[in-house]
Amino acid sequence: MSSITIKKFYQEILGDSCPVISQFLAENIHNDIGHFNVFNIPKIYRAFKLKTKMPCNRQTYYKISLIDGKNKVEYDGKTIDIEDCAILFASPKTNHCYTNLRTEQAGHFCVFTKDFLPVTKIGLELDNLSVFSVNSDFIFQITTEQFHQFEAIFQKMHEEINSDYIYKYDLLRNYLMELIHFGQKLKPVLPLENKKSASSRTTTLFIELLERQFPIENIRQLLQLKTPADFAGILGVHVNHLNRVLKETTGRTTGEIIGSRIYQESKILLSQTQWNISEIAFTLGFEELAHFSKFFKKYSQQSPQHFRELQTV
Repeated sequence: MSSITIKKFYQEILGDSCPVISQFLAENIHNDIGHFNVFNIPKIYRAFKLKTKMPCNRQTYYKISLIDGKNKVEYDGKTIDIEDCAILFASPKTNHCYTNLRTEQAGHFCVFTKDFLPVTKIGLELDNLSVFSVNSDFIFQITTEQFHQFEAIFQKMHEEINSDYIYKYDLLRNYLMELIHFGQKLKPVLPLENKKSASSRTTTLFIELLERQFPIENIRQLLQLKTPADFAGILGVHVNHLNRVLKETTGRTTGEIIGSRIYQESKILLSQTQWNISEIAFTLGFEELAHFSKFFKKYSQQSPQHFRELQTV
């Protein structure tokens, strides 16, 4: 199964026939500093006919969107209605659908690859930052004042990326980190002593083990860890202890977290691959199609086949 790469992102915006794509990608993506670009939302809407709905696709890049407009974001079975201002931090681990509900939109967004913010440059592992964590809310509704504070950073990005300053990418990297740190302040990080507690460490290890199994990219890639007992065995704890820890730290049981993640993956595979439903069921650890159908109906109140048919309407 293919992912939405930076190249596909530009092709969707500019169109396959745009003559500048090949040159732009050759000059900006395959270099040793990674890739970064910033966009003004009203300008790009005027210049290109963008889709009003962004489907639940995987992306291999990171994207920070500053939004002022009426929109809807769907992820992990949840729906968030954005009435006015919000900022969204999307990473390759984030699977979400985005729908524009109003023509008038203001704001900015930037896209970048992980290579643009390497540990050697910023001293931090990008995926360890709370806004890009798999447990992050990743969408924050903000005040008008906060919107203008974020916008001031984006304006500096626009000015710098169009400059001929030889060290402009170092500046852009600093502006990007300023944006990320400002975003992290919207939801304070837990004190260090709490983060290092045994419960938090167990939860983090569990989430890492779970996420390491995804995405499912071919029908020979089979899910290995499927039950609470599977994870407890790897972590070296009793299954009841693991369940109690996860309930305390996340509010959900081990089985609920595993089931929710498998359901999320099943929706992506049903909507984005041509694999038959039996193949999808098998890769996700279901030996019988009937068991997968029962599992899927539990979460969606519809059969896998019906869900797939709705995606093609």
